[in-house]
Amino acid sequence: MHILLVATAFNSLTQRLHAELRDHGHTVAVELALHGASLADAVRRHEPQLVVAPILKTAIPREVWSAHTCLVVHPGPVGDRGPSSLDWAIHEDVGHWGVTVLQANAEMDAGDVWAAAACPMPPVAKSDLYRGEVSDAAVTAVMLAVERFATGMYAPRAQTGQGSGGTGRARPYLDQSVRRIDWASESTETIVRKLRAADSQPGVLDELLGGEWYLHGGHPEDELCGHPGELLATRAGAVCRATTDGAVWIPELRARRRPGQPPTFKLPAVQALAGRLPSLPESPAPLRLDAHRRTWTDISYREERNVGFLSFSFAGGAMSTTQCRRLLAAYQEACSRPTSVLVLGGSRVFSNGIHLNVIEAAEDPGAESWANINAIDDLVEAVLMTTDRLVVAAVGGHAAAGGAMLALAADEVWCRSGTVLNPHYRLMGLYGSEYWTYTLPRRVGSAVAGRLMRQALPVSGPAAQRLGLVERLVECTPQDFTTEVARLAGHLASLPGVQPRIAAKKAERDHQESLKPLAAFREEELAHMWRTFSDPAAPYHALRRAFVHKQKPLQTPPHLEVPVSAARVTDQLRSQARVTGPDAENSASAPDVC
Repeated sequence: MHILLVATAFNSLTQRLHAELRDHGHTVAVELALHGASLADAVRRHEPQLVVAPILKTAIPREVWSAHTCLVVHPGPVGDRGPSSLDWAIHEDVGHWGVTVLQANAEMDAGDVWAAAACPMPPVAKSDLYRGEVSDAAVTAVMLAVERFATGMYAPRAQTGQGSGGTGRARPYLDQSVRRIDWASESTETIVRKLRAADSQPGVLDELLGGEWYLHGGHPEDELCGHPGELLATRAGAVCRATTDGAVWIPELRARRRPGQPPTFKLPAVQALAGRLPSLPESPAPLRLDAHRRTWTDISYREERNVGFLSFSFAGGAMSTTQCRRLLAAYQEACSRPTSVLVLGGSRVFSNGIHLNVIEAAEDPGAESWANINAIDDLVEAVLMTTDRLVVAAVGGHAAAGGAMLALAADEVWCRSGTVLNPHYRLMGLYGSEYWTYTLPRRVGSAVAGRLMRQALPVSGPAAQRLGLVERLVECTPQDFTTEVARLAGHLASLPGVQPRIAAKKAERDHQESLKPLAAFREEELAHMWRTFSDPAAPYHALRRAFVHKQKPLQTPPHLEVPVSAARVTDQLRSQARVTGPDAENSASAPDVC
């Protein structure tokens, strides 16, 4: 079928549905529901057989839903209604939730039900749930609804007003009067739950050091304590604040926007409070943290027999200059250990590359961009130059731009089945670095690499495996990913062929260095990046500002409006790969991505 995705933003769920619907043989286009644009005109232009709305903050106009079947994805069980469904579920600490696909009509969230799927609610942040368990349930429900619609025989059922477990009901927007934290009386558990329910938007509005801030992210602390509300320590850019029975770590803050002032954006808490923060002790967590501790750390290491696991989890997947350098130091320490397999990653978001918010806040964004790209290049280089063990990138959540290239630097990439990769830079006006001109053609050939860059479309885990970007798909829930990766890594390390593979890897690295050193790839990439970063008129700077300040585009990006199917993309990629030939994998020239 020809399906049109109508969405407020091309967010993680919209990207995943775009990729997975293509994988199922459908032709898919996207139209963003933008202020001042006529959605009805857009739908008439696309002439879809079916309209699907993965995320929509405005009602679909009558002239659209009366002429087309429009399926709306609601992140709540059957009967649940309202704009803060998932927020309320976390706030009320429910154990199970669901996603409903319903037909748009004159009343929000009240249409007939085409499909529904249940999902667990582990104690993690809203953004993690949305990209993980809720996303899995949404895909299951949407695919079932699309299949039912395609038959032409299914009659959707009216809502009864009650979901499973009696959770279905209409609820209002969860505003700051409910989210507000009472530091003098509330427990760590309650405060963490409130913070998780507001992650990553809208945050919890609070007063701190004479200013008003939205708090983003919350993690319990089991050792530090003090007067409730008091700031106790810092750690890797986060601040620790005392509760009645312990403390919480808050990684990010966003200043409240003042009337007439430009929009604000999230920053590491210590950076946001610069100039206000009193002298606090830095309380670093050990790299090898005791498994029984309840505290926050964004980088940790552990070993199981002959396998090392270096885990990192940065808010939103963005990696600042400082974070890249800290992760590189941890990686070097992990490589000093006597293991034959090193697993890198494992969190719910792998990485999205350089930290655009920190760059935007810098006194000289161009200079900070340059420092950040060199720091992440150093990290990727360390992975590529590791020749005494096998490196596995465990991609448990989405990876994009430089973060995707970090994963591709590993010997093997293992993705959770629900993962989406965005191996491109074009939409941010960047040529890209992180040795992509070596690692991407090495895996898929120059022609395919160039097309992936030009198309700038999300790639599902299964499609990535077919293309050669991924060696293994891990079929499991988000909660089980770490355990399943550990099992698979243990098996890999026990195979008799591991040491011969390591020896062959070193020989191949030496051979490639003799053909074209990695330093040459980096030098060529950074020449492009330097021209961009040092030119204030380069599109990157305006695109970065728009992204950081969440400015809505004036129109749907052209590459999303074009209907595309997986078969068409795959045929084009394979065709170009045949034309280019097998030697393309060793091409020294980068594909054109202008």
